[in-house]
Amino acid sequence: MRTTASRTVRMLAALALSATGCGAGAAGSDTSEEPPDTRPRAVEVARAWDGSRAATIWREGFYPMADPVQLPEDAFHDDTDKEAYLSQNFVLRGDLPQTTEREGKVTWRNGDSLALPLLGAREAYEKLDTNDSPGPRLTVTGAELGETTLATSRGPATVPAWLFTIEGYDTPLKRIALDASKPPKSPIEPVGSPSGRLWELSQVAEVAADGRSVTVLAHHGACDDGPAVDVLETDGSVVLSGYVVGTRDGACTLQLLGEKVTVALDRPLGDRILLDAFAGRPMRGTD
Repeated sequence: MRTTASRTVRMLAALALSATGCGAGAAGSDTSEEPPDTRPRAVEVARAWDGSRAATIWREGFYPMADPVQLPEDAFHDDTDKEAYLSQNFVLRGDLPQTTEREGKVTWRNGDSLALPLLGAREAYEKLDTNDSPGPRLTVTGAELGETTLATSRGPATVPAWLFTIEGYDTPLKRIALDASKPPKSPIEPVGSPSGRLWELSQVAEVAADGRSVTVLAHHGACDDGPAVDVLETDGSVVLSGYVVGTRDGACTLQLLGEKVTVALDRPLGDRILLDAFAGRPMRGTD
């Protein structure tokens, strides 16, 4: 199945080294070519993972498929607050609670559970606040331990979370109080450099509530029409292959751009492993 990107562009990294040629043709000329045949690599990745020891380890672990941070219901009040969050610039104006609990439990809808080391409030806060710039900041005034529901590689799960009180907001910012399990070593090596054909996919942005679609962040450059993603489904895995379409010749800046691409599945994702064909390993949400 071939799925094209939605046009929700955001820059991942502006390399912006200088204006440079993207090809040898006339400026602005379209050098579109046939989409790559992604199936052979996808089949290779699926065969390596399906039934493997790595797949068993993956299915027994805790791997978030969504952002570990859940925003207040009324976020954001203005662009300044949004900038503060995106730049991870917070300030603490209050005390964070101590807890004697050492473990937190992940509980899936089928009743399975997994105990993992619990992050303290301070540890969770430090994962939010990684910036110390004089720019806009969000003010944290306190926190309490609670729980939330999170999409994982094994479906939705209830997980412990620190509920941070943010000055000016009526509902808390939630940060899950667990780290993901250590991922297994992949049974297959990644592809070499992108070279304009197969590109590595960045991360999972969302898994639909019914599991019938996944949204991923895909890379592309400034001299093309954006990314597309092919999908290969097996009983044990779903392999996504990212590539770019509409390559153009001419002068352009060197930029790494990203778009959210939603991929429809023939049946719910379930506990099948979502794999990136380029990297040869499972995809996850942000850490």
